[in-house]
Amino acid sequence: MSAIRGGSRARTRQAILDAAIQVLARNPAAPLGDVATAADVGRTTLHRYFAERDDLLHALREEVGRRLGEARDRARLGDDSGASALHRLCQEYFDLGDVLSLLFREQVVFDDEGAFDDHFQAMVRRGYADGSIDPQLPPIWLQSLMWSQLYAGWRYTGECQVSPHEALRLILRCVDGAVTPR
Repeated sequence: MSAIRGGSRARTRQAILDAAIQVLARNPAAPLGDVATAADVGRTTLHRYFAERDDLLHALREEVGRRLGEARDRARLGDDSGASALHRLCQEYFDLGDVLSLLFREQVVFDDEGAFDDHFQAMVRRGYADGSIDPQLPPIWLQSLMWSQLYAGWRYTGECQVSPHEALRLILRCVDGAVTPR
């Protein structure tokens, strides 16, 4: 019985986190009652899992970190050319949708992104070595370029009512063009 209860608790907690990402991505000031409604739980249930808004935001930071890590893993940064891996990473991150909203609106802020930087830097160094990434572009510049293009695409879909597919096409065209050695 406790295994069922534990599984149920995990599903409820995940439903609350999923709902919080969706609700807060659209309205950063949304009350927790809106999150509870979106998760199809009562406010009391939400408060059993997250006593205060800060507790929920802390859990969201962990959830966003987990999703970013999974996206990075799906991008297979160690495969193919460095530029191909960067291309895949942009696709995977863009597919995170509402998670990007939390990041770009700084609702979720990370203190230490060292592990991400290590993977990214290794991918860029491989791109230098295989000739697919311009060696005059430092890894931190490329990381900023990637995030700025993701932000531009995220804004473009919202402000210009274009499809995510079209925004991603433009992101990838800009990133690919920027990293190609001259």
